[in-house]
Formats: sequence, C-alpha cells, structure tokens
Amino acid sequence: MTMDFQYQLEILAEPEEVFAALTNPFQIELWSGYPADMKAEKGYVFSLWEGDITGVNLEVIPHCKLVQEWFFGEQEEASVVEITLKKQHQKTLVQLSHTYIPEEVYEEITEGWREYYLGSVKNMLEMY
Repeated sequence: MTMDFQYQLEILAEPEEVFAALTNPFQIELWSGYPADMKAEKGYVFSLWEGDITGVNLEVIPHCKLVQEWFFGEQEEASVVEITLKKQHQKTLVQLSHTYIPEEVYEEITEGWREYYLGSVKNMLEMY
C-alpha cells in the first residue's frame, strides 16, 4: 500500500535561492551534510544522502518547479515528488506533493521532508 503527502512552508528567500538550494550539489551538501549528485536537468538521475534517496528529474522549470520520480525498489506506481515555488513578498512559498510513498517508510519520509530536507533548506537560507 502507498500513501500521499502534501506539505507547504514559507522560506525567507527568493525563489531563485530556494531552487538553487534544491538543485545545486554544493548547496545540497551544505544543508544535508553529504555529497550530492544532482543537476537541474530533465532526465538527470540523482543521488542524495549517500544513495539513500535516488531518482530522476522528470520536469525542471528553473526557479518555479521541480518534478522528480523517487525510486523505492520494485513498486508498481512511480513515487512522484513535485515542488512548486511561488514568490510572496520577501518570501517563497514552497508547496510539496509526494505521491505513492510506500506505507512502511511513510513516517520516515514525511519527517525527513519536514525536518531534514525542506527544514534544512529553510534553516540554511534564513541563516544569512
């Protein structure tokens, strides 16, 4: 069985800065603490957290949208992550949709999004 997750948060930064933090391997390493293999290119197969997260970029619209498939072994439905960035005054509204998350890793994945992924991006960008 799979589950879906919706989440949003505001980050005090420009959409360009948030997008770079999500797609630039040097910035990903700053907030995650691990080397990252990532490019903001459609079709690019990426790896984060020493291979704990792997997938492929399905759609890349600079500073606006990132759509990825995350690999979870042999499941039937693709697990799709969609991150949309919208400028709101001095902040960026980050809207996340992650579909078809395997039930056995749902809690780990959703906590990861809030605390270690988007939470860490927010902490890094709002530090300066």
